Amino acid sequence: MIQLIVGLGNPGDEHISDRHNAGFWLCDQLGRFLNASYTKEKSFKSQIAKATKTQQTIWLLKPQTYMNASGEAVGAVAKFYQIEPSHILVIHDELDLPPGVARLKLGGGTGGHNGLKSISAHLGTPNYWRLRIGIGHPRDTVPLGSPHQEVVNYVLKKPPQKDLLLIEDTFDKVISVFSLMTSDDPSSAMKDLHTQK
Repeated sequence: MIQLIVGLGNPGDEHISDRHNAGFWLCDQLGRFLNASYTKEKSFKSQIAKATKTQQTIWLLKPQTYMNASGEAVGAVAKFYQIEPSHILVIHDELDLPPGVARLKLGGGTGGHNGLKSISAHLGTPNYWRLRIGIGHPRDTVPLGSPHQEVVNYVLKKPPQKDLLLIEDTFDKVISVFSLMTSDDPSSAMKDLHTQK
């Protein structure tokens, strides 16, 4: 059962609209959906909110450490509240999925994502849930034969409106299966989420 939901992103007004902050965006939307308000918690280096869903406490977390050090916040919260890695869901942007697509899985590699690298290191295991929010890859956004945009520049920029609308549509899909994701069997949400049009 999911007890901690972590949205990944970078703090600061200059990063609010970055593709890399898709995890923050969805975490904000989940806060509104669950009527939970974020507060700054210096000891966790985070913004954190406490939500209740069917008598179950769910913590929402937005690390304020910058992406590369997200594990510091996640590790601290998991240790304080004694939350096992298998009860943690990390929401992050995914280059290898197009906008409008979300995928849920337990464990796996980091795919070069620095936030996941940090979390895996601090938890001592890769066996936590991940919700991958598609943002597309720069190689797919330029005309054939044109030079590719560097990944680092791509993720730290605002998506075009058409992509943003698709990403926001993904959030609606996630919320529609939220009860399944936070049930005794989070994997039950996979089929519904992965087959939605």
